[in-house]
Amino acid sequence: MFVASLYNLKGGVGKTASCVNFAYMAASDGFKTLLWDLDPQGASSFYYNAQPKAKSSVKKIMENELALGDAIMSTDYKNLDIIPADLSARKLDIVLDENHASKKHLSHLLKAVDDDYDFVFIDCPPGFSVLADNIFFASDAVLMPVIPTTLSLRTYDLVKNYFEDKNIGLDKLMCFFSMVDTRKKMHNEVMQDLYKDKRFFVYYVPYLSDVEKMGIHHAPVEAFAKSSYAAVCYRALWNEVKEGVLA
Repeated sequence: MFVASLYNLKGGVGKTASCVNFAYMAASDGFKTLLWDLDPQGASSFYYNAQPKAKSSVKKIMENELALGDAIMSTDYKNLDIIPADLSARKLDIVLDENHASKKHLSHLLKAVDDDYDFVFIDCPPGFSVLADNIFFASDAVLMPVIPTTLSLRTYDLVKNYFEDKNIGLDKLMCFFSMVDTRKKMHNEVMQDLYKDKRFFVYYVPYLSDVEKMGIHHAPVEAFAKSSYAAVCYRALWNEVKEGVLA
């Protein structure tokens, strides 16, 4: 089982859209796939029309009061299951701290489904936190979408430094550009600069209206606009990511 988390220090960078699309494409490629929505906003759950089975289920999972498998729900798509978010995810840092959970607590929880899935995608909340540390240590790859702006350079450096300081393993950090507008000189310059770091995938996701329409259709792009440029871009990026993580 390969665990890939979608993360950025800040929100609004295309993290959830990428998580939803990658999970869908992995499933459509024939991989048994689980998406765990750990972002309290629950946008991944919204896209898949998923509601948690029980109140505060995420908190109960973390406190070992609910088995991980009991929170899993099927989606409308073959090979794709989901653990929906709920508002208890807002307090997971407190829960983990009060229970003196180790940084490997999430890893231990995921072992329960190790034989059931080929891929697990985790939609992470933004920021550095106890929960984020647990997710990082549980992940085989941390996929970070980056909007190519000057501020993103600082964010990227902060995340790299955090991984090094926490001994997480910088090799886990794999980045890609999202919401790209190649008409903007800044976007092109930042991309060329960051590509030199050899940590970014070549393919990227442009700023496209079909990505925004995911909320209208409650579906990943390829499910409602298979021949669109957005679907083509996500498919090319996913194929590159898949090749990179499975190498």
